[in-house]
Amino acid sequence: MSTTYLTHATLVLPDRVLHDSALLIDDGQIAAIDPISAPAHASVIDLRGHTVMPGLIDVHCDAIEKEAEPRANVLFPLDFAVAQVDRRNAAAGITTPYHALSFASNQFGVRNNDTAATLVRTVAAYRAHSLVDNRIHCRYEVTDAAAVPVLEMLMEEGVVDLLSVMDHSPGQGQFKTMDAYLSYMMGNHGMSREEAADAAAKKAAELDGATDRVHRLIARAHALRIPTASHDDDSPQRIAAMQSLGVRMSEFPINLETARAAATHALPTILGAPNVLRGKSQSGSMRAIDAIHAGVGNILCSDYQPSTLIAAAFAAARLADLPLNEALALVSANPADACQLDDRGRLAPGKRADVIAVASVAGQPLVTHTWSAGRLVFAAGYPPVHAAAPREAALQAVA
Repeated sequence: MSTTYLTHATLVLPDRVLHDSALLIDDGQIAAIDPISAPAHASVIDLRGHTVMPGLIDVHCDAIEKEAEPRANVLFPLDFAVAQVDRRNAAAGITTPYHALSFASNQFGVRNNDTAATLVRTVAAYRAHSLVDNRIHCRYEVTDAAAVPVLEMLMEEGVVDLLSVMDHSPGQGQFKTMDAYLSYMMGNHGMSREEAADAAAKKAAELDGATDRVHRLIARAHALRIPTASHDDDSPQRIAAMQSLGVRMSEFPINLETARAAATHALPTILGAPNVLRGKSQSGSMRAIDAIHAGVGNILCSDYQPSTLIAAAFAAARLADLPLNEALALVSANPADACQLDDRGRLAPGKRADVIAVASVAGQPLVTHTWSAGRLVFAAGYPPVHAAAPREAALQAVA
C-alpha cells in the first residue's frame, strides 16, 4: 500500500490538539505522529487549514433502509442500495458504519424479517468491494417471536456486529402515547390509521414471553462476542433490568434521570447527532446536548442521517464547552471502546489508518478527505476562500 504524509494540519489526538503538525500513513496503519520529515517515497498532502482526526464510527444509522425503500413500499434492488450508502458514508467521513436494520415481522417494507435478513447478507457480500468498513447492527423488536431464529442464524453466520433490543409498543419508551405511535406508523410506513391501530394491538398481544426471548438472544450474542444495547430506555428501573439481562449500552435514553442511571451502571449512552443539531428530539425526549453537558452522554450516532455526525461533534464542542479532542471522542474513541474495536478510533501509531480531514466551508465543518485503512476513498476540492466569514472564524477557533 502507498505511504501518505499529511502535513501542516491540525491533528486531534486522544489527549490534546496539535497545530501545524503532520501524520504519516504507511501500509494501512498510522505510522507516526508529527514525524520530522516525509519519507522520500511518500505522497505528500498539504492540509493547511484542515483538521485531521480519526475516521468516524457510527454505531446506529438506519439510512440504509431509506436507500432500499425511499418511499413506503417502493423497494430498490438491495445491492444497489448497499453500494449507494457505502458512498454516502465515505463522503460523511464515517469509516466504520453500523447499518441498523430492524427485525419486526408485522411491519411493512424493509422492516420485516425476510427483507432485513437479505439486506444483512447483501451488506456482508459487498464488503470486499466497499469503500469503508461496513458493519451490521441488528435491532430486535421484543414483540416478534419469529425474529429470534432468524437472528440466531445470522449471528452464527458471523454477519452481525451489534445486537440491540427495542420495544416499540405504545405507552412507553419512544411512544409515550397511543397517538404518538399511530402518527409515527402512518407517517413513516404509509399505514392507514386502522392498519397502525391493528399493529399496536398486535404488539401488545405479543409482549408475552419477551423477557425470555431477549435473554436468549443476548446470551447468544455474548457467547459470540457481539456487543449489545437496549433502545429507548425510559427509567432507571429499565436500565437495571436491561443490565441484568446482559445489555452493555443504552441507546437513546428518554430522559436525564435514565441517562444518569446508565452511567451509574457503567453503560455507555448513545445519543442522536440530529438531536444535537436540531436542539431537540423528534419524539419529545431529552435534548442530547443536555446529557453531554451533564457528563452522561458518551457516544453520538447519526441515527438516520450520516452527514449529521461530524457537524454534531463540532457543535457539541461549542455547546457543551468541551475541548475538541473530548468532543470528537464522542464519534471515534468512545464508540470504538464500546464496540470492542481496539484497532481504531484514535490517531496513534499502530492504529488502523481510518483518518479524515475536515475544513470549514461557509461556516460548516465538512469532510474533504477520507482514508479507510490507509486508502483514500473520498476527496472533495472546495473553492479556496481568501477571507473567512465570522462563523468560519469561530469554527476555526474551536478547532
